[in-house]
Amino acid sequence: MRYLPHTDDEIRAMLERIGVGSVDDLFAPIPEELRAKPLQLEPALSEPALMAHLEALAAKNGATETLSFLGAGMYDHHVPPAVDQLLLRSEFYTAYTPYQAEVSQGTLQAIFEFQTLVCQLFGMEVANASMYCAASGSAEAVLMARRVTKRGHVVVSGALHPHYVDTIATFLRGSDDGAPNMDVAEVTPEGLTDLASVEKLLRGATTADGEKRPKGEQTACVVVGYPNFLGGLEDLEKLAALAHEAGALLVTATAEPYALSLVRPPGELGADICVGEGQALAVPPQLGGPGVGLFACRQKFVRQMPGRLVGQTVDQDGERGFVLTLSTREQHIRRERATSNICTNHGLIALAFAIRVAMLGRKGFEQAGESCLAGAEYLKKRIGELDGFELPYGATTFNEFVVRRTEGLAAPLLAALAAQGILAGVDLGTFRPEWERDFLVAVTERHSKADLDRLADALASA
Repeated sequence: MRYLPHTDDEIRAMLERIGVGSVDDLFAPIPEELRAKPLQLEPALSEPALMAHLEALAAKNGATETLSFLGAGMYDHHVPPAVDQLLLRSEFYTAYTPYQAEVSQGTLQAIFEFQTLVCQLFGMEVANASMYCAASGSAEAVLMARRVTKRGHVVVSGALHPHYVDTIATFLRGSDDGAPNMDVAEVTPEGLTDLASVEKLLRGATTADGEKRPKGEQTACVVVGYPNFLGGLEDLEKLAALAHEAGALLVTATAEPYALSLVRPPGELGADICVGEGQALAVPPQLGGPGVGLFACRQKFVRQMPGRLVGQTVDQDGERGFVLTLSTREQHIRRERATSNICTNHGLIALAFAIRVAMLGRKGFEQAGESCLAGAEYLKKRIGELDGFELPYGATTFNEFVVRRTEGLAAPLLAALAAQGILAGVDLGTFRPEWERDFLVAVTERHSKADLDRLADALASA
């Protein structure tokens, strides 16, 4: 049989060796009533019939017919078939941890190229060999900032992705001091982080619960989205100035890496640690994973960077080679003293990311970003002209923006459009009650003008 490796003769030989007459005799000591009963399965199908059956089941999801504008941290960009074909090379899809550099040069070089691309993307000096996702990367960045500054308090933007905020809070609750030590800055009417709120928290003003703490000299970092969860592009230079004046670091989290095709990289604007999600440049959206966390920082902080770092060197013959330069893993048995206990890097998805970015090149990357921006601006204009809807925030955006119903909740509208085969956006009311009339719309280069018009017309008729 195709999936059973042992022949009848091999099974017979094994039974004879252990002195048992049949496979059933192996289970004789188990009472009959306790043995597993044969599963009531339908007759087996041939491989072509099975594939047709699975395709029919998949078609019930309507994935290929549905027009999607979902985003909120996971984006539907074009990933060419060439990426998957290159991933199928056996050197990559069977590779694991490159402990032995001499037999892992292909994997190590691929990771080194990935790190180089991440540095160029963020405008940073050093990047690690990937994290699990942007959420865990954000939390690791906060822990790293606490190690660097020897401070415990954290200021997080209210416009940061709520999942990232929750993940950071969870990590902090598990830290040595056991206290969350986190405050959330307010959001302006423009949909951006309120600078006055950040400054107040850095200076240690009275918190929402009436408690006073001298945080000005205790804050390790300020964490903001770039673009933020509401689509707005933050003023990183002013945020960096506020953070640095208080002796804190600025951490940025980028859920949509295509935004960095057109906007200035956060490293050039004063960020000290940059994290992000590479899914959009690696694989199609797949809820539950996989993704790949991007992580970069300034060279002077490299000793506190989590994960691992692949470096370039030369061997005894002067030939170029690659090695694990830094590996702060649990294998070193440092337990709670370890820089990080993240287990491994998402190597295969990191490779997909590197392949896709290399295929795009700088010009292709910019062209894709221009397409996203143009489509989003066109759709914003059309929706802004509709009765019953408004664009509540005035901040500059890239490809994602918030739409608000002037009357009624977002959830029933989105459900009605989904019944028409249009996933119009993400219901923000699932994140905060005060956002129950809002939904988040994301546009990518995969959307044609006809797609954008279809959504606008559907909203108009709704």
